[in-house]
Amino acid sequence: MIPSLAAPAVFDATADGLMAFAHHLANSVRPLARRHFRSAIAVEAKADTSPVTEADRGIEAKLRAEIRLAYPDHGILGEEEGGDFSRDLTWVLDPIDGTQSFITGMPLFGTLIALVRDGRPLLGLIDMPALAERWHGNGHAAWFGGKPIRTSQRTLGEARLFATSPDLFRGGDAEAFAALSATVGMRRFGGDCYAYGLLASGHCDLVVEAGLKVYDVMALAPVVEGAGGVMTDWAGRPLNQDFDGRVVAAANLELHAAALRQLTGFA
Repeated sequence: MIPSLAAPAVFDATADGLMAFAHHLANSVRPLARRHFRSAIAVEAKADTSPVTEADRGIEAKLRAEIRLAYPDHGILGEEEGGDFSRDLTWVLDPIDGTQSFITGMPLFGTLIALVRDGRPLLGLIDMPALAERWHGNGHAAWFGGKPIRTSQRTLGEARLFATSPDLFRGGDAEAFAALSATVGMRRFGGDCYAYGLLASGHCDLVVEAGLKVYDVMALAPVVEGAGGVMTDWAGRPLNQDFDGRVVAAANLELHAAALRQLTGFA
């Protein structure tokens, strides 16, 4: 079950305690995201030209403060304030995944929270503040709204494929994505992190992306894999802090293998 907003103030270092704390973190910042959503909030451009708002910075600041209070020995890496993996355990944060959705009034933005050890996530949480929906997983099981979920068993020809935007793909990556798209049952764009939750719940079957950062993916993999799916880079390697930004999330092993065959033929 998802803990209530009145979460306990003390958390232990067990797997259950750490997951409860991840829920506490999401609960603590959801009201902040909702308060800023569809408001007259200022938008700035970062050095890489991607947009950032007061909400992105405020949410990450609050998450960091909560983590330092509960687990002062843990590391923190976030989109807005940076960080590294020098600690044994590191929380990886994306305060608003889908800032473009957020600033244009689209409710498909999320807060991503992961706990990572040795470059691999132990747990992940996808919170959708505007929709009051949440997925969480530990790589072995996954839940939506507190109920267990499973991915689909669709084949490549039946698959429902998502990508956030065609603008993610350049050169050979664009050719590879086009080749894969030609073999699936349906292609849709948009959704950011929401598409990965839909995949974990069995509603879509493939998400293929390029140009992502570590904070974009660490919370997603434990949810997708916990629900029975597979999430790797385009070479089939597990995601870690050194991945090249290209991601394939698939509902099952056979679909993942088939998608990789299409992509690597053009990589």
